[in-house]
Amino acid sequence: MADGADKIVGRTLSSIDEIGAVQWNALANPSPETYNPFVSHEFLSALEASKSVSAETGWAPMHLVVEDAGELIGAAPLYAKGHSQGEYVFDHHWADALHRAGGRYYPKLLSAAPFTPVPGPRLLAKTAETKATLAGLLREAAAQLGMSSAHANFITEKDKAILDAAGFLTRMGEQYHWFNRGYERFEDFLGELASRKRKQVRRERREASENLTIKQLTGPEITERYWDAFWLFYQDTGARKWGHPYLTRTFFRRVAESMGERILFIVAEHNGEPVAGALNFIGGDALYGRYWGCTEDIPFLHFELCYHQAVDFAIERKLSRVEAGAQGQHKIARGYEPVPTWSAHWIENESFRDAIARYLAAEREQTGMEIEALKDYTPFRKTQQ
Repeated sequence: MADGADKIVGRTLSSIDEIGAVQWNALANPSPETYNPFVSHEFLSALEASKSVSAETGWAPMHLVVEDAGELIGAAPLYAKGHSQGEYVFDHHWADALHRAGGRYYPKLLSAAPFTPVPGPRLLAKTAETKATLAGLLREAAAQLGMSSAHANFITEKDKAILDAAGFLTRMGEQYHWFNRGYERFEDFLGELASRKRKQVRRERREASENLTIKQLTGPEITERYWDAFWLFYQDTGARKWGHPYLTRTFFRRVAESMGERILFIVAEHNGEPVAGALNFIGGDALYGRYWGCTEDIPFLHFELCYHQAVDFAIERKLSRVEAGAQGQHKIARGYEPVPTWSAHWIENESFRDAIARYLAAEREQTGMEIEALKDYTPFRKTQQ
């Protein structure tokens, strides 16, 4: 693939390890302040090395890179997908509609952080021009490989504008994020809540922690004992949510070794034994809640470990926000606010693309109205909004 310039070459790679970590990370995370762990070379490499993503799991790596005279100037994490599992942007009904019309939806191309509904950059480059080249090459790759479509999930606003200009269709979703408005301690945050909501959070925290010891562990503090406990939690949650866990035990061992200082494990212990835990990744300006599980059903403990403790940590580290994962309107009562998320979709079949465009226009309007309506249910005192 090429964009027309003699020296500019685009190609796909079957493994992230075909590009050095320093080169990839210079594009993926050029600034410590905006570091996103899920596009880092370490995270993506751990997925591949652990066989969590592979052709056999329906996530065949096809990472897109752009080079100028042999120098890496652009990249996009990219996968050939044989299904739509683990994406959190649901297009199963699109696949079914095209199948009923006599078409074939899979395989498709997807630029994303696998199994991770976290907004972040997908067009990794230092210039808007190179980002536009990547967007065009995504379309070109899908067409050359005979795929039905190309998608980019949980994109940034900047990438959204570039993909819009390249002819991708925009889809709006919603999540719930907590925002740090300069709080020095958790009580400062509670002070902005309505009295009834403030009492509710205090009650949750008090009752959840009765007879338990709650710890926040990072880096080497997360010993093998805690990783073993977390693995049990993750397996239980994965089996109930998805039928089987997406990630392997080896994946967690890999990220512990390569990016342990970027991991926060919040664990609850009863008589010295872990009974529940929440695994988070620490970004440059955000805490990302990812995995939760337990072996005992304790009232309010999920809220304490996944939401309230995350807020505690973000305030202490002076992080700007907490992103606690996909879905869950119950997060609103805990101070998490509805925000839009974005994905971009290019469809090869023109008539099918037109139908999808009409659907997305109606869906965006409905989702936008829902986000605005949900803002009325946040627990903040009205004078604080």
